[in-house]
Amino acid sequence: MKKIKSLLLRIGRITGLKYAVVAVVAIVLIGFVDENSAWNHLRNKQRISELEEEIAAYTERCHLDQERIRTLDANPKAIEKIARERYFMKADDEDVFVLSDDEQPDLNTTR
Repeated sequence: MKKIKSLLLRIGRITGLKYAVVAVVAIVLIGFVDENSAWNHLRNKQRISELEEEIAAYTERCHLDQERIRTLDANPKAIEKIARERYFMKADDEDVFVLSDDEQPDLNTTR
């Protein structure tokens, strides 16, 4: 404790040094430690720009979905097309063949 006290007294005697120490401590506190530090400010700006890009992507997706809804409302053939492609539905007079490139296991091999 005496060593620290003597060190602080020496720093206090040198006129310019105590101001430099206070300035360095203030810069460290303001720049890195504080809740509203410059470091946190830069991170928040980066996060805001990422979120704005995400908002733009979702807005574009919303416009495309709205356009698709308008198309479906106006054209019943579009609903039929989606039902055929996504849900594998068919008309009564049709036959559907599903082709696959997957390899089938050979059932003739003996163990």
